[in-house]
Amino acid sequence: MTNPDISSSPGTLLSLGHGYSAQALARLLLPQGWRIIGTTRSAAKAEALRATGIEPLIWPGTPIAPALAEATHLLTSIAPEEDGDPVLAAHRDEIAAAPHIAWAGYLSTTGVYGDHAGGWVDEECVLAPATRRGKARVLAEAEWQSLAAASGLPLHIFRLAGIYGPGRGPFAKVRDGTARRIIKPGQVFSRIHVDDIAQVLAASIVHPAPGTVYNVCDDEPAPPEDVIAHAATLLDLPLPPALRYDEAEMSPMARSFYAESKRVRNDRIKQGLGVKLLYPGYREGLAALLAAEG
Repeated sequence: MTNPDISSSPGTLLSLGHGYSAQALARLLLPQGWRIIGTTRSAAKAEALRATGIEPLIWPGTPIAPALAEATHLLTSIAPEEDGDPVLAAHRDEIAAAPHIAWAGYLSTTGVYGDHAGGWVDEECVLAPATRRGKARVLAEAEWQSLAAASGLPLHIFRLAGIYGPGRGPFAKVRDGTARRIIKPGQVFSRIHVDDIAQVLAASIVHPAPGTVYNVCDDEPAPPEDVIAHAATLLDLPLPPALRYDEAEMSPMARSFYAESKRVRNDRIKQGLGVKLLYPGYREGLAALLAAEG
């Protein structure tokens, strides 16, 4: 399923925090006749969205009640704060009262599972995040689920693995010599190409199952140093230097990713939504990115 056909019933999608993943979904929906209202924080970004066919809405700052009144579908990509979800803090009652929402999606993260020492996790695993970001996501998921239980909002939660795609691949750093292979024995991550995120969301819109949680990841969890090495091989460049994790200089954000190691199962998106991944592993995904550059 590379492009679920939902042209027979195009709707109006209100996309809160219309960023990288939501823009990939928009590229599937707009040609099928959908109207998409996307929020952003700045006037400059609003004009960039308008150029792609999105109706921009600057938020915070502009009331979203009129858009909620017209929306048939709702997607939120806005990151939580430590004390909860900022969208619900500002608009919980308005979202609960939205009259036409047939599908709602919340983009979360596989960071909610915490560290499993490289073991496998699925959607039924206990949530035990070790990072502040993961804990904030657990709280936000619970808030959205509480709203859904109280109001009947047809909520779907998508736990995204590490996202890559156009403009978010390792090639630039490999080319300019800043890439490093950080070695932490036993470390493994799951990943997902942004176009596969888009097709999962589109498939869920076609086959809604309110209350369902989906892991969104590919078939091949892998050590991060393997991905960097493969990118160098594709570019026919020398392998970037290897550094031990405990000796590498890293930002707090980057280091937090290494605090947890797990392999994420994706059976539910295949069995429940019929998704066939465009890029089942990082090798296919990186090859496609490089081909697109050319």
